[in-house]
Amino acid sequence: MPALVASDLDRTLIYSAAALALTMPDARAPRLLCVEVHESRPLSYMTETAAELLTDLGDAAVFVPTTTRTRKQYQRINLPGPPPRFAICANGGHLLVDGETDRDWHARVLARLADECAPLSEVREHLLRTADPVWVRKQRVADDLFAYLVVERELLPEEWVKELAAWAENRGWTVSLQGRKIYAVPAPLTKSAAVHEIARRTGADLTLAAGDSLLDADLLLAADRSWRPGHGELADAAWTAPGVHALPERGVLAGERILRELLRTVRTPR
Repeated sequence: MPALVASDLDRTLIYSAAALALTMPDARAPRLLCVEVHESRPLSYMTETAAELLTDLGDAAVFVPTTTRTRKQYQRINLPGPPPRFAICANGGHLLVDGETDRDWHARVLARLADECAPLSEVREHLLRTADPVWVRKQRVADDLFAYLVVERELLPEEWVKELAAWAENRGWTVSLQGRKIYAVPAPLTKSAAVHEIARRTGADLTLAAGDSLLDADLLLAADRSWRPGHGELADAAWTAPGVHALPERGVLAGERILRELLRTVRTPR
């Protein structure tokens, strides 16, 4: 029976230049591989060692990139290794099979959101009405499923985030602050639900996961074993749970360590 490995991407396996956290002397810095180019500029990286580990992992397990990115944002990433048959985008709103949206899955997601959550238009209007243009740089809607703001983090009032989270919770939504982005996401829109569907289709007898943010918590809890790096929302909150391994590494070296742990676990006889 195959093992299924579902991993978040940004700040878990791949890293922007600002998130690399290369604290060692320059001469000892790891060699980096660019895995994403946007508008003709390099955007995201992993170490060359991590690239080799991911290639081996793709051969040994069903590897599923699992991201809050939209389909368009995901598709500009060029990961090493065999092309994943499955991918999860928009926090579970889209399940891609060989690069194409599974329309039945997407229809099921939309039906559940309509039944259980306030509409996106209401949430977006509240964001725009209450956020201060002094610290908001961009506002976006992702695949018509959720909304997020790009902010100046140092100017962002902590109380505003708490008030937004309380307001959203009463309407079936969650709020997550990741770097310079504030996400408002419907509570039923989860990565774990899409991973369960892929596990059903593949017959996987072991599910492993990795992630760094609050939006990954359900994914980590749903897996048989999971890992989080020493940075990110979950680390900042000292969040852990049974079966969740908190690693000390931060930045791009955390991605390397996560892949090493995933591959070792997949290769261990069950």
